Amino acid sequence: MSELTDAPSKNDLRTAALARRQALSAAERDAAAAAIAARGLPVELTADAVVSGYAPIRGELDPHPLMQALGARGARLALPAVEQPGQPLRFHAWQPGDAMIRSPLGIDEPRRDAPELIPDILLVPLAAFDTLGHRIGYGAGYYDRTLEALRAARPIVTVGLAFAVQQIAAVPAAAHDVALDYVLTERETLNFRSR
Repeated sequence: MSELTDAPSKNDLRTAALARRQALSAAERDAAAAAIAARGLPVELTADAVVSGYAPIRGELDPHPLMQALGARGARLALPAVEQPGQPLRFHAWQPGDAMIRSPLGIDEPRRDAPELIPDILLVPLAAFDTLGHRIGYGAGYYDRTLEALRAARPIVTVGLAFAVQQIAAVPAAAHDVALDYVLTERETLNFRSR
């Protein structure tokens, strides 16, 4: 807590949400990923749409069941890579079973010789989210920079993936924070596009 206010800081909110996420059992995690994959995306999947997911870390909701379902429907799949610290993420083609490389941050990423793709739909990991579509990440700002750059170039749909226990009352959003279009949890689909 800050000395000037009783409102919890972003770090406090992140820590509490991550603790709730870590408390979930493996069975709860698997069931949540399966429920989201069965429900699918809240937007129409166009022919040859590029959908980028992520390699889950630290107990994040696993996007692979959803990505496999989307790939079976014709989506081209991609995963992000940190190619330069402090810069937006880059996206490379990926298919289940592809060889991965371990980044300096300890995250599995696609090989750099895989074709670079620009996503139409971006599945976004998060630590916490609120009812306005604001998210708390891990503090490095990679997704904020990436979303800003992608949206400046073309329309893109952003879909946060999270467990319901990661929802909080309000994210103390800063001017540089970019709101998501949707958040999918095992319980519901939250639509923020009309806000």
